[in-house]
Amino acid sequence: MFIFLLLVTFALCAHAETILLRTGARVKGTIVFQNEEVVIVKDMQGARFQYPRTDVADILADDADLPEVQQTEVQADEEIKTTKKVSALLEISGGSAYVPGIGSGASMGVDLIVGSHHIGSRHLLIGGGLGYHGVFLKEQYNFLPVQVALRMPLTEKKHAPAFGVALGYGVALSKNYLGGLYTGLDFGYRCQVNKRTAIGAMFYAQFQQAKVNVTETVEDVDFVHKAGRNFITYGAKFTLYF
Repeated sequence: MFIFLLLVTFALCAHAETILLRTGARVKGTIVFQNEEVVIVKDMQGARFQYPRTDVADILADDADLPEVQQTEVQADEEIKTTKKVSALLEISGGSAYVPGIGSGASMGVDLIVGSHHIGSRHLLIGGGLGYHGVFLKEQYNFLPVQVALRMPLTEKKHAPAFGVALGYGVALSKNYLGGLYTGLDFGYRCQVNKRTAIGAMFYAQFQQAKVNVTETVEDVDFVHKAGRNFITYGAKFTLYF
């Protein structure tokens, strides 16, 4: 009698449920763990499957008439969700520079952007920040870009292509020249290391307006005035989300 009651109690506690996915598929099993991020289900054979909470449309009571569906295990390294609402992004860049009327040279930069990291079900960093950009030609030109930026992977996988855009104003860090409009475009690769951290390798192109000192000679007399120049820089950058 005791054994019979034990078996009945076990059967009642271990009842099966049907997980309805947003794709329309139904998965029958026993929920062994769930929170706001994931649902873990154990099927009749004891195998466990993990589904992101955003992929689950509903959890239904056991229904023997529902057809079984072929299940595919979710690999742990395929998709990593994050609940972070605010993140910081550090970018370190280096490459070449070209300025019509001045010549070619090298460039480097460091940017720190802070903003919202997770909007809806997307890894999407949108925010603002500051940086330091140096352009090394015959003379050195340094700018402090004040910018609004967007960074986003193209898929929600752990390894994903990503792109970014930025718009702002580059403040000149010397009285010898003036700053102006700043824009940037990135495209490359991003890896979500864990729920808090991601890294990336990107190619970038940036455009910086400025006014620089130009010397003109009229009748053997030198005149110095400021003329508009477009600073075009491009290269590669390393990115760190934290």
